[in-house]
Amino acid sequence: MSVDTATVAKIAALARLKVSEAEIAAMVPELNGILAWVEQLGEVDCTGIEPMTAVIPNTLRLRDDVIDADPLTGGGKRDDVLANAPAAEHGFFGVPKVIE
Repeated sequence: MSVDTATVAKIAALARLKVSEAEIAAMVPELNGILAWVEQLGEVDCTGIEPMTAVIPNTLRLRDDVIDADPLTGGGKRDDVLANAPAAEHGFFGVPKVIE
């Protein structure tokens, strides 16, 4: 696959980018080089290789999901908050039905 000046101009118009003719001419060989490199990657034999999202194993550090009951640090105020709600139902904010 190769890219010509008309294709670059169309892509720039779709992306709503203002690009001069000189810039379009400079982008054509660059984009063709990138596409050639991607085609070269397609020739690599990767049978038996499991896909990965990162080169190092990433695991999230999780913490226990507990409610802080200390009123000075933030927890244990559900009843106070719901007292300001126009409608409270079963310990949650009551909202009007939006799906018919």
